[in-house]
Amino acid sequence: MPIKPENAKRYPKNWKAIRAAVIARAHGRCEGSPNWPDCRAVNYDQHPDTGSKVVLTVAHLDHAPENCEMGNLKAWCQRCHLAYDHDHHMKNSRATRKNRKALGD
Repeated sequence: MPIKPENAKRYPKNWKAIRAAVIARAHGRCEGSPNWPDCRAVNYDQHPDTGSKVVLTVAHLDHAPENCEMGNLKAWCQRCHLAYDHDHHMKNSRATRKNRKALGD
């Protein structure tokens, strides 16, 4: 069962089909990320390194949900996806904290 993406309004209406095509291209395995290029964790199986249940997600290499060109999309396990997005998440987190402070929250 696919997980709903964050910022769902930024995704195309056919996101479910796009996601399914990426997972199918990957044969239900992690496609490997810069940190773990040989990762091939199997969807819904136990991750061989972390021990957690693998739920493949589709990563946008440019962090833009609107850009759904197949070359911009990768099927990744949680470990690969979160590591790839780490700097992007930290930047967004800093901006959110700064904005909240400016608003007096």
